[in-house]
Amino acid sequence: MWGRDLGFRAPRTRIHGVQRAATPNPPMRETRSPLPLLFRRRSSGQIIRNIATVSSSLLPAFGTVIDEGYLKLKKHVIAPYDHRYRMWQTFLVVLVVYSAWASIFELAFKKAATGTLSHFDLAVDAFFAIDIVLTFFVAYLDTTTYLLVDDHKKIATRYLTKPWFIMDVASTLPFQTIYRIFSRRTSHADVFGFLNLLRLWRLRRVSQLFTRLEKDTRFSYFWTRYFKLVGVTLLAVHSAACVYYWLAYHHPLEDDTWIGSEVHGFKHRSIWLGYTYSMYWSIVTLTTVGYGDLHAVNTGEKVFNMFYMLFNIGLTAYIIGNMTNLVVHSAVRTFAMRDSINEILRYANKNRLPESLKEQMLAHMQLRFKTAELKQEEVLEDLPKAIRSSISQHLFRNTVENTYLFKGVSEDLVTQLVSEMKAEYFPPKVEIILQNEIPTDFYVLISGAVDVMSYKNGTEQFLSKLGAGDLAGEIGVLFNIPQPFVVRTKRLSQVVRLSHQHFKQIVQPHTEDGKKIISNFTQYLKELKKDMLDELPFLTESLEEMDIQERIPNDDQRDVQAQNTVEDESTEGTQESSASLSTKSIRVIIHGHHPKELPTEKYTFGKLVYLPDTVEELLGLAEKKFGKRGNKIVMENGTQVEDLDALRENDHLFII
Repeated sequence: MWGRDLGFRAPRTRIHGVQRAATPNPPMRETRSPLPLLFRRRSSGQIIRNIATVSSSLLPAFGTVIDEGYLKLKKHVIAPYDHRYRMWQTFLVVLVVYSAWASIFELAFKKAATGTLSHFDLAVDAFFAIDIVLTFFVAYLDTTTYLLVDDHKKIATRYLTKPWFIMDVASTLPFQTIYRIFSRRTSHADVFGFLNLLRLWRLRRVSQLFTRLEKDTRFSYFWTRYFKLVGVTLLAVHSAACVYYWLAYHHPLEDDTWIGSEVHGFKHRSIWLGYTYSMYWSIVTLTTVGYGDLHAVNTGEKVFNMFYMLFNIGLTAYIIGNMTNLVVHSAVRTFAMRDSINEILRYANKNRLPESLKEQMLAHMQLRFKTAELKQEEVLEDLPKAIRSSISQHLFRNTVENTYLFKGVSEDLVTQLVSEMKAEYFPPKVEIILQNEIPTDFYVLISGAVDVMSYKNGTEQFLSKLGAGDLAGEIGVLFNIPQPFVVRTKRLSQVVRLSHQHFKQIVQPHTEDGKKIISNFTQYLKELKKDMLDELPFLTESLEEMDIQERIPNDDQRDVQAQNTVEDESTEGTQESSASLSTKSIRVIIHGHHPKELPTEKYTFGKLVYLPDTVEELLGLAEKKFGKRGNKIVMENGTQVEDLDALRENDHLFII
């Protein structure tokens, strides 16, 4: 076991240095995940250091560091995720809804285009003209590097070379007003009505808004999609109604139309009367009711009716398909979650588990469903090992290199360790490590916070708090003892864990790196708080013995030099002396109970000692350590020890 080879424990570590994404050569940590996921909830440049709740936003990619100064853009540059710019965009969406309604409405009803609506149209166009100017000052996200570009020249070049600029200008220009200014006369030609249809280009803003809302967990995905479908339906009904009225209005025979046959002189009647009849026909046709009171009369209207009914088939299929998918999709996830929670409750009630443990189980299950989109393990399992290793290096290497335990070790060792790390999320108030459990893993915190506590005589005692970059559970792993502390999350935490077995297998071949890890670990042990030292009674003795070990090589070297100066020393004496030297440098772990017996609370941990020269000296040392005299030394398998020279480093001896 690794704990037997080293006999040490590991300290906490913090990552202080953070690279800025605006530097010429950004580190790998800054470019690994799309920034919209990181800065969605940011407002006024505030940085989200920790994710307080699971549902507050999309969870960041593992290993991602959000820099405090990342959004310090150049002067007169607007961050696209600034809350004020988002509010402006939301305001424009409201104006887009009006533009989509008015542009088609004014095509069918010319009198509305020259009335009050014309002044309102000019005001709306003015707002979109302002937005065109603002676009030249809005930073954009480079999709290749996922960094914000705040260079004015690049922003302007990108906007001018895209078709967006031409369409934005064309949809904003008031062509009828411009014609009236230059020609000094008013025209009601249909061409201006068709040019006004360019304003429908603005509908892309509505589509972008719904796309963003669908990904925002603060809003219900079901209702977002529902309102989107309602909007599409209303736009289709409104457009069909206006076009149908336009066909009747431009027919040479007024009475030979669908509305003229019912309302004589409809061209001179109220605009809203014609709009009401048109909407009534459109809705009745869309819903396939077809009362027959309003029907096509001339050939043009019949052709339009045929295409509109074919379109309605597709629209109806689209709406029904989406609604069915929404209902089924939400129901499947809900039923799966409810079934899992009910199973947990039944299990907890059947086994009479305490409420605190039941809450932890429920919190874990809720986190599992809330982060269902983060199927990282499933994705990685389908990839070759080389690619998985490269991904781990990209995500965690900087973190591991900056931990105190691995400072100064070789790059080969770091590469091997990182390749074996696994990433996990833990919800708030959940135990990551339990006291006295088998030390199978230790953890590195990526984000969040945990409390280190201990239970003594049924009382919970707080010892310390760990944050991002700290280690947890390393004491049990490196000493190969049951975990001495409880580690509980304070809020949602991201961690990476490394298996005890993998750690042992990777480090054992690297002798020099092992010594460096021992040195780092020893230094940390000496800096532990008194409260934590009190929970580890064997640690003080181990530290003292480590100091003795540092002095032994010098004493042994002097003994060897003295032996070399004795000319008459026999070969047998030399062999005995060498054996004594090698024996003194061997460390063993002694226990005060039989290997098949459970240790008492007083002797839960063994004692790490240097092997003396004789069996009697070892029995005397055991009496000093455990307060009782033994007369036999056995191994873990029950074999009795008769010759100390047969023992090896880190053997476990039981004094009975």
